[in-house]
Amino acid sequence: MYAVKANPSPDLLQILWDSGITHYDVASLGEVRLVSRTLPDATLCFMHPVKAEEAIAEAYFDHGCRTFSLDSIEELEKIVRATEGASDLTLCVRLRVSSDHSKLSLASKFGAMPGDTKQLLFAARQAADALGICFHVGSQAMSPEAYSNAMERVREAIVEAAVTVDVIDVGGGFPSAYPGMEPPALENYFETIHRAWESLPISYSAELWAEPGRALCAEYSSLIVRVEKRRGDELYINDGAYGALFDAAHIGWRFPVQLLREPDSNARDMEFSFYGPTCDDLDHMAGPFELPADIRAGDYIEIGMLGAYGSAMRTAFNGFGSDETVIVTDEPMASLYLAEDERREASNVVTL
Repeated sequence: MYAVKANPSPDLLQILWDSGITHYDVASLGEVRLVSRTLPDATLCFMHPVKAEEAIAEAYFDHGCRTFSLDSIEELEKIVRATEGASDLTLCVRLRVSSDHSKLSLASKFGAMPGDTKQLLFAARQAADALGICFHVGSQAMSPEAYSNAMERVREAIVEAAVTVDVIDVGGGFPSAYPGMEPPALENYFETIHRAWESLPISYSAELWAEPGRALCAEYSSLIVRVEKRRGDELYINDGAYGALFDAAHIGWRFPVQLLREPDSNARDMEFSFYGPTCDDLDHMAGPFELPADIRAGDYIEIGMLGAYGSAMRTAFNGFGSDETVIVTDEPMASLYLAEDERREASNVVTL
């Protein structure tokens, strides 16, 4: 299923649907309504472990959502109340697992602890038509070992609770490629997961699920920005921390960049940092971002791999922002979907 939070663009949702993605991980009532409106035949899975009771009720009764995640008895009771004791629920108990192999942790906020898992799985089994176990190893997992370790935690939970499990959901965390952050091939992750899956004490009819977000949309779009001013190795650009470059500013994420100029620059590359357009000092992207040394005000820069979380995190703070979209057909600036010998930084020049 596609994790909608990574990029909720209706155009992207339609592309994924047309490409065969029929299930969607929704984390809020807003996402439930968006997917239901955009893709009326889609299967909705409400995978946020803590939900408002009225959101559960609307998702179930108005939008046909039958799959819900939870990580506590209190949340289980809430789901049962909100759905009026429905007998057609798929309930996925979320386990707390390590995020040690991931760039962004998701280990401390959600997930049942080992001491609570047995009781919770047993109670969920009584309320569910289908019982699942899910987890999330964190965003941008850099090693397949993250999944094998988490699957061992799943094994322990199943053995301890001695319940029949119908669904194993390995969550998200599947990576994309960024400068200085090149993970192994995605095939390595899939092979690791399947080996662990085959060894679990589950029935032959159990299903294996996943919730990729970043891996399905990171390559979807680039951002074109203009240099408004240069101050040494600092470039003032017209997007930033409150716009599509939230991750670059707040967690130091690096993105591939290239100068868009005709003719091309022949100057050597040097390292730059960016300032965004707002009045705040924290509107700063440290990078470093490598660009030709002769870059100047008025030049345009393509910043790639912003399909994941770029558009989703934007605000209109200080009155800055643009929704102009141009459709291009060239390759993304980086990719994990190319053959091993084809992985490279693509040219990806966009003319606007």
